[in-house]
Amino acid sequence: MADESSKKDPAWKYGRLQNDQDINTFVCGFCSKVTKGGVYRLKQHLVGGYRNAIACKKCPDHVKEEIRDYMSKKKEIKEQRNLIVDIDVQDYGMEDEDEGSISVNNRATSSGSSLKKPRQKGPMDAFFTPNPESVVQNRKNDKGKQTSLNAAYKKEMREHTIQRIARWFYDAGVPLNACTYDSFAPMIESIGQFGPGLKPPTYHELRVPCLKKELEATNELMSSHKAEWAKVGCTVMADGWTDRRNRTLINFLVNSPKGTMFIESIDASSYVKDGKKMFELLDNFVERIGEANVVQVVTDSASANVMAGRLLEAKRPQLIWSPCAAHCLDLMLEDIYKISNIRKALKRGMEISNFIYVRPGLLNMMRRFTNQKELVR
Repeated sequence: MADESSKKDPAWKYGRLQNDQDINTFVCGFCSKVTKGGVYRLKQHLVGGYRNAIACKKCPDHVKEEIRDYMSKKKEIKEQRNLIVDIDVQDYGMEDEDEGSISVNNRATSSGSSLKKPRQKGPMDAFFTPNPESVVQNRKNDKGKQTSLNAAYKKEMREHTIQRIARWFYDAGVPLNACTYDSFAPMIESIGQFGPGLKPPTYHELRVPCLKKELEATNELMSSHKAEWAKVGCTVMADGWTDRRNRTLINFLVNSPKGTMFIESIDASSYVKDGKKMFELLDNFVERIGEANVVQVVTDSASANVMAGRLLEAKRPQLIWSPCAAHCLDLMLEDIYKISNIRKALKRGMEISNFIYVRPGLLNMMRRFTNQKELVR
């Protein structure tokens, strides 16, 4: 039996229950038509125009307008609500289930209310929840396609959500380019798949168990790369650079058909110009990777590295040393710019580019030659 709190739907004024113990069957107050399907079916009967209910021929126009406006507002509230909770409700011909109504499959609560609740996730979700990385990749492939009937509401909800994400970036001082990492979008997708009520990780979880699991995953990934190195060989790459403290750091990476793997970064400030010391550094690293696995060693073409490369080839004749092609091209461009006529022509070209359109690729090359940042528009 429906209580007074469940009778706030205006349709209750224009109909009555056929049986006080059954809130699924109504009698129209205008034409005495019996409808089954709760108060929502009665509203369809009063308003007319629905396949699920025969229209009432005696319902006044002002009643139809009242019921129609109420149904429109309920539909808008429902759409907004569906953006927040994950609904697990099947539609058995019931477009809505308002207060005081009951569905034909008796899904109403004991109080007579059939308000929809967030879907409860169980063990089976672990098997059928899509992989976040795959979801993100598919979304990139389907970019620009309409995927929701509630696009306007989703857009507004997204703006609120990403504002919270941005606030965390600003509050924690996280570099903004972190959002371009391949792992960022799958993380967001995983949060969405979990749904409302996700408890954030604690400091201890991030520092101990999560870190251990990630280390295990990294070691597994390394194992697959090492197997590839032993199978087809690899290239050791030494990339030198200078940080803000003017330290000369060398990043060691190993490349194979499976991909490039960063190994470690070494501070070589005290011996970067010593050919013999650099040879010892490269030789130790080759030993670490496995002499049988290394096909090539690549460094920049600094004089100390050239000497180190020659010594390495002499000791380990099965591998070769190669200067970095990008570094060689950079040195070539610097030498070309030292030619007076070319330097004048490039400077003239940069001045002209301020007034006429020049292809971006050509303009970038001219800027690289001249290194005149004041001319960059």
